[in-house]
Amino acid sequence: MIPHREDIMAGKSPFGQFIERAQELGAEEAKLIRADSVVTAPWVRLKCQFGCGGWNSSLCCPPHSPAPEETARVIACYKRALLVHSRGKIRPTKIVVPLEREIFLAGYYKALAFGSGPCRFCRECNMEACVHPDEARPSMEACGIDVFATARANGFPIEVVRDETDPQHYYGLVLIE
Repeated sequence: MIPHREDIMAGKSPFGQFIERAQELGAEEAKLIRADSVVTAPWVRLKCQFGCGGWNSSLCCPPHSPAPEETARVIACYKRALLVHSRGKIRPTKIVVPLEREIFLAGYYKALAFGSGPCRFCRECNMEACVHPDEARPSMEACGIDVFATARANGFPIEVVRDETDPQHYYGLVLIE
C-alpha cells in the first residue's frame, strides 16, 4: 500500500515504499532518482522513425507522442522520479502505470508515467481516441528520453542487444514531484 504524502513528509514512511511496490508489481529493481538525471535528446525520436516499426502506429508513438523538447520542459517541472528496471518478465508499462495511479493517490498529484516500447494494448490503434487511456502510456524513447544515458547515469545496467543471447534490460519511469 502506498503511503499518503503527509505520512512521507512527516518521515513516517520513506519513498522506499514506492520502490517496494514497483518490485511487487514485477520490477527487477527500482530507484528513486533526481529528475534532472533523465536525459532527453532529439536524435532519440529519429531512432523511432528510422528503426522501429511502431512509428505512427499508435497514439503512444511518434509523431503523436511529445517531442523531446516538450518532454525536457515537462521533466524540468519535477525534482524526483522513480526509474524502474525490468528484464522482460513483465513490461515496464505494466509496472509504471499502476504505480503512477498509486503515487497520485498518495498525494503526488503530478505523478506521470512513461513505459517502454510500442503500445501493445490494441492490435490496431484507434487513432481518433485511445480506448485504453488508463493503461496506455508513451514509452520513454517515444518522448525523446535517452534510455541508455538515463539508466547509466543512475547506475543501472544497459547494453546494446546484439542477439537473443544478450541480456535485455527494459526501463520505465514515473515522474513524481
